Amino acid sequence: MITLGVEEEYLLVDPDSGLPVPLSDEVRTAAGLEPMVQEREVQPELLLAQVEVATPVCSTLDEVGGHLLRLRHAVGAAAEQHGCRLAATAAAPLTGSAPTEVTHEPRYQDLRARAAQLVEEQFINGMHVHVGMPDREVAVSVLNRIRVWLPTLLAMSANSPFWQGRDTGFASWRTPVFSRWPVCGPPPRFDDLEDYERRTRALVESRVILDTGQLYWQARLSERYPTLELRCLDVQLRADDAVMLAGVVRALAATALRAHKAGEPEPQCPPELLQAAVWHAARHGLGGTLIDSAGRPRPAGDTLCQLTQHIAQDLAESGDEREVGSLIHRLLRQGNGADRQREALADGDFPSVIDLITSEATAP
Repeated sequence: MITLGVEEEYLLVDPDSGLPVPLSDEVRTAAGLEPMVQEREVQPELLLAQVEVATPVCSTLDEVGGHLLRLRHAVGAAAEQHGCRLAATAAAPLTGSAPTEVTHEPRYQDLRARAAQLVEEQFINGMHVHVGMPDREVAVSVLNRIRVWLPTLLAMSANSPFWQGRDTGFASWRTPVFSRWPVCGPPPRFDDLEDYERRTRALVESRVILDTGQLYWQARLSERYPTLELRCLDVQLRADDAVMLAGVVRALAATALRAHKAGEPEPQCPPELLQAAVWHAARHGLGGTLIDSAGRPRPAGDTLCQLTQHIAQDLAESGDEREVGSLIHRLLRQGNGADRQREALADGDFPSVIDLITSEATAP
């Protein structure tokens, strides 16, 4: 059984104005005092209006869901203590005119010195899934095999339609905002581990990026853990949708591992087509067509059906088939987070959106 872990980034907002508030230090301290929160489970992020949580290493989706709910509730309660609310959205719907406050850590201050305007506008939150790998050589093969599914995963997770009080027209505005960093987007295909390490080393030696932590590809090998890290996902409104996506990612990794062991050829997708497919997924979400793993435009529902068929064997073997399948069906019926945020705006105004993204953050 492949182990997995999930990291989620959240926004802290004023309950009345809906504007981001720089209270991360206070909220993290309060959350850390809770007996249910372990060291390093609640972490700082780039901006003081953000906070990140990280689950322990998990073996089952039930464990993932339990830890995410525990951490969301702990941080949400800590936020309430300090007069703000936890918001599970991948882009801040509203931002004020006050200067952006950056977390007081040398790395984050260095980023601000290098790219001040990008940091000023980094009110975006992602979800990262780590899946355990037997070794880095195998992880490169798995990376090559799952990269073609990044557009589909992004469309499923899209949860950031609004920015500065307007509808951006994108389902995931987080994606184009994040794409402005030097090394980002879908990763290239690598020949092997030596090729991966040679090319990443060249990027660091160029001094355009600080270190391998700034390899902001949508999937990469972790430098801290024996894992493959998938980073294309918007943070989710609901914890159970985050669990569903974690289950899909693990099944994709297991399917890729099986194909690697069988010596099956890797799927091929030209980098320019994969980049275009990611942009298309960020723009439309599940609201039209998706570019499938073979580079063909297909209705979004058909592409999700193709995905579930691709990973069906590994979902069944892990015991996740029923849970993941039912949540994918709900996703197709109710839409993703971007769809639900737009519905909230249609039924009211931006306070309705703020109420949605804060109430759903800690919903059971």
